[in-house]
Order: sequence, then C-alpha cells, then structure tokens
Amino acid sequence: MRSPKSFRLHIGIFGRRNAGKSSILNALTQQDVSIVSEVAGTTTDPVEKPMELLPLGPVLFIDTAGIDDVGALGKKRIAKTLAVFDRTDLGIIVSNFSEWGEYEESLVDEFNQREIPFLVVFNKSDLYPEDFELITALDGKKIKLTQTSATEQTGIAGLRQLLLKSAPADFINRPSILADLVGPGEAAVLVVPIDKEAPKGRLILPQVQSIRDLLDNDAFCMVVKERELREALSCLNKPPKLVVTDSQAFLKVAADTPADIPLTSFSILFARFQGDLNEMVRGAMAIDQLKTGDKVLIAEACSHHPIGEDIGTVKIPRWLTQYVGGKLQIESTRGHDFPPNLSEYKLIIHCGACMWNRREMLSRIMKARQAGVPLTNYGLTIAYSLGIFERALQPFPAALEIYKNGIEL
Repeated sequence: MRSPKSFRLHIGIFGRRNAGKSSILNALTQQDVSIVSEVAGTTTDPVEKPMELLPLGPVLFIDTAGIDDVGALGKKRIAKTLAVFDRTDLGIIVSNFSEWGEYEESLVDEFNQREIPFLVVFNKSDLYPEDFELITALDGKKIKLTQTSATEQTGIAGLRQLLLKSAPADFINRPSILADLVGPGEAAVLVVPIDKEAPKGRLILPQVQSIRDLLDNDAFCMVVKERELREALSCLNKPPKLVVTDSQAFLKVAADTPADIPLTSFSILFARFQGDLNEMVRGAMAIDQLKTGDKVLIAEACSHHPIGEDIGTVKIPRWLTQYVGGKLQIESTRGHDFPPNLSEYKLIIHCGACMWNRREMLSRIMKARQAGVPLTNYGLTIAYSLGIFERALQPFPAALEIYKNGIEL
C-alpha cells in the first residue's frame, strides 16, 4: 500500500524550458514519467511521481513547466509552477553552464525567501564544459550542486546522494501525531463515528495515521463509535491517557468522557502535526469578532464531492451562524486553489490537510498572516463554536495558555 502524500517528501524540479527537468525526473525514477521532447514547453502542468528513495523513504517528485514560458498560456503555466513552491520541501534547479542567469537566480531567491532547502543540477554535462567561475560563486553562497547528463545516465547516482544529504531535518525527525501525548505502554481511546461521510469499508486517513503512530511508539488504542464510548471506558482497568474524537461528535464525547481524562479531536491533532497549533488557536479566537455579513473562507484540501451534511459546506457554517447570531458570507475553495486576495475575509477556516505535506499548510498560514487574516481549522472552530474550546486544548499546555491569556486581555 502506498504512503499518503502527506507523509512523502515533496521534491520540486524547476528550471527553464528544455533544461532537461523531465529527463532528470525520468532518470531518477528510472521510468518514463514525463514526456521528453526537443520542443520547448512540452511539460505544461505539474507532473507528480511518488516513489521510494532509499534510505530516505517515500518521496513525491513534482516536475514543473519552464519558468521562462511565454505568451498568455505560458503565464498560466508559470503560475502553476510558482504554486508548486507552496508544497515543496526540497527543490532542484535544473540548468546548464551556458544558460545560468536571471531565471535561475530568481529561483534561488524564491527558495531562500521561503527557507526551502534546494540544490542545483547542471544537466547536459556531455554538451557544455564546466564554468569554474560560476561553480566558485555558487560554492561561496553555500549552494549545493552537482553535474549530470540525463540522456547519458551519468551523475544520477551522485544526484540521489545529494538529495539524501539535503533532505530537511524536520522531515527526517518528524514529530508524532499523538504518541507523545500517550506514551509507551499507555492507551488512547479513539472515537470514530460511522456516518454518511465515513468511506465504506475503511477509516479516514487521520484515524488510520493516528493508530499507526500509536503502534509505532509502543502505545495501544481502543477504537469505538461514539455510542459505545461510555461502556468502553468502564471496561478499562485504568483511565486512558487521551480520548480523541471526530470533531463532529465533540459534544457527546465530551459529555461521556470524565473531566480528568484529556480530550481532543483528530482535527486539532492535525493542526499541530500539519500546521501551527498556536497560530490556529489565535485564529479561532477571532470567531468572537465576527459580525453579520462578514466574509469567511472555508478551505478544503480534498476535492471530494460534498454530501448533504458535509462538514465544510453545511455543518460548520450552521454552527458559526448560530454562534455569531447572524448570517455570514461563506465562500469555499477546494484542492490547491487558494484566492490570491485574502484581505477581504475576516476569517479562514481550513481542514486538517491530512492529504497534504506540512509545507503547503504552513505556506497557507504564512499567506494568511501576511494578509492580516486569522486562520484556524475545522476542529478548533467546532470546539470554539460549541463552547468546549478549553476542554479540547487540555492536552496542549502552550496552546491553552494562549487561549487563557487572550480571554484575560
């Protein structure tokens, strides 16, 4: 079974048209993933290829259109290429010694500004002689580089090694989803409602990942539906270290969970795992500032077709409207699309982003902060709207302190 995208290191391949980006991808994966042609601009939309890059593990390569594309259609391709920066954990700039110039320097600046690690691949080494002055200049800037010839299949092993050395530490040493809150030999109870949104025959990704995280860290768990929680707790010889629920069942689970047992939701766990929990707590507190008629953006990472009681399009708007006491202007977006002008919104409410890598979620948080718009997520919004925010933050002392200090102010 493949690892989900959220657990893969996203490696973006950037450069001019015909620099050999697609050839590099095909050489790295040893497959004909991208179409290769002498015609500049063959790659139009980002091409993704998941694979195992041992010993690093699961990665996702993203081949992009040329950064120097031209014309009206070319501008749209460039926009798609630039959007890939939002989810790139590690970048590759493909060029050759004869073409390095303003386009490549702009890519370097973009990576540096976003603090994304990257390396430079001088491709077509069989055609262009080394430029020692350029190599010295890049070395002086501590930019990692290597040389390849994708067509001759030379230098690919060295490129793989450089990718392994360049992987960001926060990917290799990724924190736990919840095991650090439970501990080895301790138990968590996971409350998993089986409703219309539950995929038939399987659990949703955050639930599966949470179970695996507990097992990987020598903890164990009990998985129950919300109706069986009270009986399940009574069967345990000692209280669990943590109860985790689907946010939609928060009220019932809170009522059935003794006050001395920490409680939170999968969505709030993923606010910490995939984003910035403290920042999103501040965002949730902005709900108190909403007024009738304010515009709120609800952003869903998945592009699934919403059902009748969809959490993002139906339930959260209903709970927010009840809390505010008036109708809000709710707009929705799905997938990688995100409005370029965020300043018109009073609040952004995001899903848990379980299908993404953390980089893309942090990019959205950064964009919201730059626009001066508070951002929070589904679970935090639900807990706040239902009046159990403090209870839901009990497992996270730093986030709880932010909330309490905000109330005092």
